[in-house]
Amino acid sequence: MNAPSTARAVPPDGLQNIDQTLTRMRLVIRKRTIGRMAIAKVTPGLDVSHLDVLEAMRILGEEGAEVTVGAIADTMRMDPSRGSRMVAELVSRGILERAVSQADARRSIVKRTPLGDTLLREVRAVKQALVAEVLSGWTEEEVTVFAGLFERFTTGFEAATAKG
Repeated sequence: MNAPSTARAVPPDGLQNIDQTLTRMRLVIRKRTIGRMAIAKVTPGLDVSHLDVLEAMRILGEEGAEVTVGAIADTMRMDPSRGSRMVAELVSRGILERAVSQADARRSIVKRTPLGDTLLREVRAVKQALVAEVLSGWTEEEVTVFAGLFERFTTGFEAATAKG
């Protein structure tokens, strides 16, 4: 992917710093510590990659769409058969359940069970506690500015990577 022409307007030192920081963040996130902590509390033995299914469902739900296995796979950018296997595993563990679409009775949709809701709440609680700990020495203004800039950066990153 070619870098957008606007990237040249960013000072090289700034680009290098952001690049290095993104790499560090990716390595921290790869450990999936937050997910592992939540799983240990709610559903020991669950694979941390299954949490991505719950997050994909949350995103799709925010968009107002009925959640299908195909939509989950698309959101996660994975093969539909892998998405189907992951959903089946979560159904077998009582975290998800299949239901009939209200819009089209021929179509199957996926919903979280109360256990799935509990797991998603626990993941969010662990994540928010960790972020609160990291930001504990920051002023309210710093947190507000960072939140806005981080949202803007992430939105731009999503848009740039969606093109290719």
